[in-house]
Amino acid sequence: MKINFHSAIPDDLSQIMRIENAGFSSAEAATETAMQSRIQTISDSFIVATNEDNLDLGYVVGPVIAARHLTDDLFTQTKANPATGGYQSILSLAVAPDWRNYGVAGSLLNELKKISQANQRQGITLTCLANLIPYYEKHGYKVDGQSASKHAGEIWYDMVLDLTK
Repeated sequence: MKINFHSAIPDDLSQIMRIENAGFSSAEAATETAMQSRIQTISDSFIVATNEDNLDLGYVVGPVIAARHLTDDLFTQTKANPATGGYQSILSLAVAPDWRNYGVAGSLLNELKKISQANQRQGITLTCLANLIPYYEKHGYKVDGQSASKHAGEIWYDMVLDLTK
């Protein structure tokens, strides 16, 4: 299956919200308002994966931040990305239920890595639940320890893919 990528546009919002709500608990999922703001403000780091029929398969999104780890305010406040430098964060990586286990998430991570390298980012940073640590490790991410995040009342782990080596 050939996967195509494009920056998120307002027309993608309803599909993105369906995928977001299928992939995260109601406490974890972004609101439609937050997603709309991300599309408008950081479309350069909001990548949508589609198939040859132009069906949205999944997406990855997050702002570029100065710090190595995410903070909870990033889930509600979106600021424009700097042109270069910083850490590319991942707030959401989600794949439509019918397209899971087809390599979509890995392809999105690879595409985000290419874009991050082209923009001279120091690394890619995310938080994840304990059960997802092996998945991200398979893609080169390293655990930096338990996160300070209190998002959705869960225990999160900071993971970073260093791009400076």
